[in-house]
Amino acid sequence: MKYPGSAAAFANATWDEIRPYFEDLVERELDTVNVEEWLADWSQLDSLVSEAAAVANFAYTGNTADPEGEASQLRFGTEIGPRANEQRARLQRRLVDLGYVRPGLETTVKRFRNQADLFRSENVPMQADLSRLVTEWSKASGGLTVEWEGEEKTPAQLIPFLESNDRETREKAFRMRADAFMLRRDRFADLFDRMLDVRQRIARNAGFANFRDYTHREKNRFDYTVDDCMRFQDAVEHAVTPAAVRLHRRRKDRMKLDVLRPWDLTADPDARPPLKPFDSVRDLVERAKPVFERVDPDFREYLTRMEAAGLLDLQNRKGKAPGAYSATLHFRKMPLIFMNAVGVDDDVRTMLHESGHAFHSSEASRQPLIYQRHPGSEMAEVASMSMELLASPFIEEFYSEDHARRSQADLLERIVLFFPHCASVDAFQQWAYTQEAGRDRDAREHKWLQLRARFEGDAVDWTGLNRERIARWYQQPHFFSSPFYYIEYGIAQLAALQVWRNSRRGHGEAVRMYRSALALGATKPLPELFAAAGARLIFDADSMREIIEEVEAELARLD
Repeated sequence: MKYPGSAAAFANATWDEIRPYFEDLVERELDTVNVEEWLADWSQLDSLVSEAAAVANFAYTGNTADPEGEASQLRFGTEIGPRANEQRARLQRRLVDLGYVRPGLETTVKRFRNQADLFRSENVPMQADLSRLVTEWSKASGGLTVEWEGEEKTPAQLIPFLESNDRETREKAFRMRADAFMLRRDRFADLFDRMLDVRQRIARNAGFANFRDYTHREKNRFDYTVDDCMRFQDAVEHAVTPAAVRLHRRRKDRMKLDVLRPWDLTADPDARPPLKPFDSVRDLVERAKPVFERVDPDFREYLTRMEAAGLLDLQNRKGKAPGAYSATLHFRKMPLIFMNAVGVDDDVRTMLHESGHAFHSSEASRQPLIYQRHPGSEMAEVASMSMELLASPFIEEFYSEDHARRSQADLLERIVLFFPHCASVDAFQQWAYTQEAGRDRDAREHKWLQLRARFEGDAVDWTGLNRERIARWYQQPHFFSSPFYYIEYGIAQLAALQVWRNSRRGHGEAVRMYRSALALGATKPLPELFAAAGARLIFDADSMREIIEEVEAELARLD
């Protein structure tokens, strides 16, 4: 059977038009002689299907108010995606039963065996239900607006006002941003309830007590356990939370405040004007190019190719889904970047972060099969978070020397403050999916407040702001669209800090190891990928404390 050779072959396809290609692979005679040809055909088919789905998602998240885009997104999410996954499970089982393996395919076969074991046909329609719910959430969150001084703005467009040196302006923006979500609290809570119910049923159908245990397996987490995640949370509480408290207290002293309130955390502590890194998204891209060239010339070329192909959607606007991501067009072997830039320093970090993902895609695309390219979220986030740090010495392409130091210090400070948030998110999900009270929206909000107090410490005064503090969990996209995708950020951030530490001793060698690790794609287990990048997995407090102390020392030097 001849397989399509055009990237747009399945752009408007129905499942009935795609199904024969999967059936050909299911029914074709398979042995150790023709297995490589069979794998190549399967990889091409999955590349075409995944690319069409990625393009539809890119268009829809760029404009959630477009009914045609929504229909296309739903077609892939509810009709094509679940049925394609059903056929993939059959194909995975065929390869596993054949007993075929070769160098470079070991981790792929291990994943296939795991996924085939987890597959249940009765979960296929529920996966479609989940896709509909996530689309509904994207539309609800993407449509949020507030009125700011007579102008309609998205919640993201309030972020620049959080950096104002006027404290009343910051407080107003902080409260209004939280209100945007809390005024629709019941809507978001209802969506989460429905998602939680479907996910728990999927887990039980597969023989698991809860979705937490199921998704740990479904995410192919072969190299760490649920208990390791709990160890990570405890390590953050004991090794990082004290450092976060120290940073907050230093900020309070520098700002000469009696109490530090949450809207004081994003302004410059010395009352300098907010950093203004670029004037437009075109300016953002043009300034990013020489930064990437100084990290490695190939990285500039990768960004230029994306720009020429129209695969950068960077500007925030009404109707655009929140957040940022990079996705891969596997047939063309090209990545894309989606984000919501509003002209602040954090946009530069987001650009560097998502570009790290995109460059990972470009490096791993040299692997011949689609299944050999994506190693899992842990290593994928090493790619993105390391890029933020590897590019940091060259950030003066956006700033003067003094402003570059401010941006570098802010990056490191935010990394320290990220860990308590990461631990909160993971602990919250662990609780929500393993306790009956996780189905109670009031209990969830109470638990969120408990966890924030545990991991953030007491340096910030949240008196009278429970409602605003609760709003933070409704603002977190992962709870809705990517459950249990968060511990990976913490694991990866620790690895990225190790890559950063290596780069301070020798930039060229650190970048060489980084690129070598990215190019391995999914052909090695996670510990070996980390080792190739010059890092190791960390879950203990002593190792975590050692790295954080080095970050604090660099912050002191930058100050």
